[in-house]
Amino acid sequence: MAAALAASLPAPSAISVAPTPTYEAIPASMAKVIDIEADIPLTCVQLDGMVVTKIIKHAREAPSTTAHGLLLGLDLDGVLEVSNSFALPHHAGDEADKTAKSSARHQASMLRSLKEVQADDSVIGFYQATTLGAFFNQTLVDTQAIHQDKLRHGGIVIVHDLSQTARGNASFRAYRLTAAFLDAYKKSNFSTTSLMSHRLTFSSILEEVPLKIRTNALLSAFLGTLAESSTGAHSGAATAGTAGKTSGIGPSFSVLDLGTAGVTRNLEQIVEAVDNYRTEEGNLSYLSRQIARERGKAENYVAKRKEENAGRIAQGLAPLPEEDVSRLFKIPAEPSRLESLLLLGQIDAYSKSLAGTASTGLVKMYAANAGAGI
Repeated sequence: MAAALAASLPAPSAISVAPTPTYEAIPASMAKVIDIEADIPLTCVQLDGMVVTKIIKHAREAPSTTAHGLLLGLDLDGVLEVSNSFALPHHAGDEADKTAKSSARHQASMLRSLKEVQADDSVIGFYQATTLGAFFNQTLVDTQAIHQDKLRHGGIVIVHDLSQTARGNASFRAYRLTAAFLDAYKKSNFSTTSLMSHRLTFSSILEEVPLKIRTNALLSAFLGTLAESSTGAHSGAATAGTAGKTSGIGPSFSVLDLGTAGVTRNLEQIVEAVDNYRTEEGNLSYLSRQIARERGKAENYVAKRKEENAGRIAQGLAPLPEEDVSRLFKIPAEPSRLESLLLLGQIDAYSKSLAGTASTGLVKMYAANAGAGI
């Protein structure tokens, strides 16, 4: 009976297996169309607390003040979140070609290792350590121009000032190249006419992006416990019932420093930058005089040829053919004034740093004199 019932039941249908989905890479031509985040303008840079400590550590331990590295993270809703970073090697005295190849190999190796452990491996910019606020140089401009051309949202450069950190004020600022400067840079034209048409000065090379530092809740709580004073019994002459307050962080007496040690070095940097600027301006003046001399020769030649042809026409003779003046006279191109702009930016940064240091030191000196009763 049971066998007859079993035979009368319909055969069980085979369990259907869902096909495995296949993913195809987005074509390069459609990547920018699908990438909606790229259309949102960058409004802020968010720096992780771990990145801050890594940059400060690298800047202190680097053999020179030009410590630099790459920033990793992502951009979301107009906020560029920097979640990790790593230092790039410093090669002193090596050739530029060897240094570039070594840095490229180190960068590729680090990014590959981060990808294997599923960490952030998207490059969003780089950081640069500097001193006395002077970070204007050709290397920084070239690197940032490449990043703004290749990276989404253009990437940013974070500048860390060692001199400010030494005085107990950690300085981090985010910058990127302005659109006007980037247009002139792509055309490789920094002549006087180009600077006037783009309205470029040393203050319009970079634009600052708002920056904020983010720490997680556990780290904030830990720092809070270190900053708060805890109650403990005095030892030795302390009487019963009296208690003293101690803190996890030792007292800092940096505010008592008059701050006059760095003024001399700051003045030396300003004098050196002014000398470099005068040298550069002298070279530009020499090249300008040479260009004017060659153009004068070409104009005199053209005027002489026109006068000679007018005389031949008056005598009924055929005029002489006009020759290409550019082939007869090698008129040099107008020199680039980018180096002058960068030197002016350095002088301005050194001057602002000197003004801040001198004003603070002057106030402390007056306070010290008043306290001493002098």
